Amino acid sequence: MIQIKPFKFFTIDELTHTNTGLSNIPDNEVIYNLSLLINNVLDPLRIKYGHSITVDSGYRSIEVNKKVGGVSTSQHLKGQAADIVAGSIEENEKLFNIIKELGIYDQLINEYNFKWVHVSYSDVHNRKQIIVIK
Repeated sequence: MIQIKPFKFFTIDELTHTNTGLSNIPDNEVIYNLSLLINNVLDPLRIKYGHSITVDSGYRSIEVNKKVGGVSTSQHLKGQAADIVAGSIEENEKLFNIIKELGIYDQLINEYNFKWVHVSYSDVHNRKQIIVIK
């Protein structure tokens, strides 16, 4: 049985929520990956940032991913990624910079001039890849 330490600020339900009306139930591997994302990236980010952070998109089933136009190789499908916001472009940029400073991520993406921030984490290999999508 996998032991997962308790979360401080985020929940599995929050990272699996969808407004698509489609099924989005994670399996044990996805729950494990989401737990790693929360414990290694999202909770430390929230502590350092000191304010609320909203998860716009976390885990996506194949059907949900198709519905929202996600790519077939998206880390959202594995529960390894979250798209997050903090209320404004300026605050989203702060999130991006804090994640970059903490240095614990696989991919960090500035999407459309900080409309949101995509962050992922892998327990296998974190590439520390920074991407800007215009």
